[in-house]
Amino acid sequence: MTGLLARGKIEPIVVYHVYILASATGVLYVGVTNNLEHRIAQHKEKRVSGFTKRYSVTRLVYFEAYGDVRNAIAREKEIKAWRREKKLALIRSMNPSFRDLSLDFHR
Repeated sequence: MTGLLARGKIEPIVVYHVYILASATGVLYVGVTNNLEHRIAQHKEKRVSGFTKRYSVTRLVYFEAYGDVRNAIAREKEIKAWRREKKLALIRSMNPSFRDLSLDFHR
């Protein structure tokens, strides 16, 4: 993806995503990335050591896009600080059935 012309060069547009993953048992994970499809693939293939691998948190249930990484990180921190019910309400506002949104990536 290309974007603005700066000093005679086309600079790539970088989009940052704040995302929420869910497990089959209802465990939630909030993260931020500059490549949503790639990052979700890493989670699904369990290439990311830690929380998501340990608890099989692989279903993308919510995401938001940002043009500035600082805004994305601030939003990630904000959502992480929320109680579980508020996170669930946010997910339901966009995805009431908790469908795996990553299924739409290659359509």
